[in-house]
Amino acid sequence: MKRPTRKLNFLIEELICRDLEQLVPPGRRSQVVNEALRKELESIRRRKAVEKLIETRSAMQKLSSQEIVKELSQDRNTH
Repeated sequence: MKRPTRKLNFLIEELICRDLEQLVPPGRRSQVVNEALRKELESIRRRKAVEKLIETRSAMQKLSSQEIVKELSQDRNTH
Protein backbone atom coordinates (compact mmCIF):
# COMPACT_ATOMS: atom_id res chain seq x y z
CA MET A 1 0.00 0.00 0.00
CA LYS A 2 1.40 3.36 -1.03
CA ARG A 3 1.60 6.00 1.69
CA PRO A 4 0.44 9.57 1.10
CA THR A 5 3.29 11.88 0.14
CA ARG A 6 4.02 15.59 0.05
CA LYS A 7 6.56 17.52 -1.92
CA LEU A 8 8.83 19.64 0.30
CA ASN A 9 11.33 22.30 -0.58
CA PHE A 10 14.49 22.29 1.55
CA LEU A 11 18.24 22.50 1.06
CA ILE A 12 20.75 19.66 1.23
CA GLU A 13 24.48 20.17 1.50
CA GLU A 14 26.26 19.85 -1.84
CA LEU A 15 28.44 16.90 -0.80
CA ILE A 16 25.43 14.97 0.51
CA CYS A 17 23.55 15.72 -2.70
CA ARG A 18 26.45 14.44 -4.82
CA ASP A 19 26.71 11.26 -2.76
CA LEU A 20 22.97 10.71 -3.04
CA GLU A 21 23.09 11.15 -6.80
CA GLN A 22 26.14 8.89 -7.19
CA LEU A 23 25.13 6.13 -4.79
CA VAL A 24 21.36 5.90 -5.14
CA PRO A 25 19.53 5.35 -8.42
CA PRO A 26 16.95 8.01 -9.35
CA GLY A 27 13.92 5.82 -8.58
CA ARG A 28 15.06 5.12 -5.00
CA ARG A 29 16.24 8.52 -3.75
CA SER A 30 12.98 9.55 -2.09
CA GLN A 31 12.79 6.17 -0.37
CA VAL A 32 16.35 6.49 0.96
CA VAL A 33 15.76 10.05 2.20
CA ASN A 34 12.44 9.06 3.81
CA GLU A 35 14.06 6.14 5.63
CA ALA A 36 16.95 8.30 6.85
CA LEU A 37 14.52 10.95 8.11
CA ARG A 38 12.33 8.30 9.76
CA LYS A 39 15.35 6.94 11.67
CA GLU A 40 16.53 10.40 12.73
CA LEU A 41 13.05 11.48 13.85
CA GLU A 42 12.67 8.27 15.88
CA SER A 43 16.03 8.99 17.51
CA ILE A 44 14.87 12.52 18.38
CA ARG A 45 11.61 11.15 19.83
CA ARG A 46 13.53 8.68 21.99
CA ARG A 47 15.92 11.34 23.29
CA LYS A 48 12.97 13.59 24.19
CA ALA A 49 11.20 10.70 25.94
CA VAL A 50 14.34 9.93 27.97
CA GLU A 51 14.70 13.62 28.91
CA LYS A 52 11.08 13.66 30.07
CA LEU A 53 11.58 10.47 32.12
CA ILE A 54 14.67 11.96 33.77
CA GLU A 55 12.75 15.16 34.60
CA THR A 56 9.83 13.17 35.99
CA ARG A 57 12.06 10.83 37.99
CA SER A 58 13.88 13.70 39.67
CA ALA A 59 10.56 15.31 40.64
CA MET A 60 9.07 12.11 42.06
CA GLN A 61 9.28 10.75 45.57
CA LYS A 62 12.03 8.18 46.03
CA LEU A 63 10.81 4.74 47.13
CA SER A 64 12.74 1.80 48.49
CA SER A 65 12.50 -1.63 46.86
CA GLN A 66 10.37 -2.82 49.77
CA GLU A 67 7.96 0.09 49.33
CA ILE A 68 7.66 -0.62 45.60
CA VAL A 69 6.94 -4.31 46.23
CA LYS A 70 4.36 -3.41 48.89
CA GLU A 71 2.60 -0.94 46.58
CA LEU A 72 2.57 -3.41 43.69
CA SER A 73 1.17 -6.16 45.92
CA GLN A 74 -1.58 -3.88 47.19
CA ASP A 75 -2.41 -2.83 43.63
CA ARG A 76 -2.56 -6.44 42.43
CA ASN A 77 -4.91 -7.34 45.27
CA THR A 78 -7.39 -4.74 44.07
CA HIS A 79 -7.85 -6.42 40.67
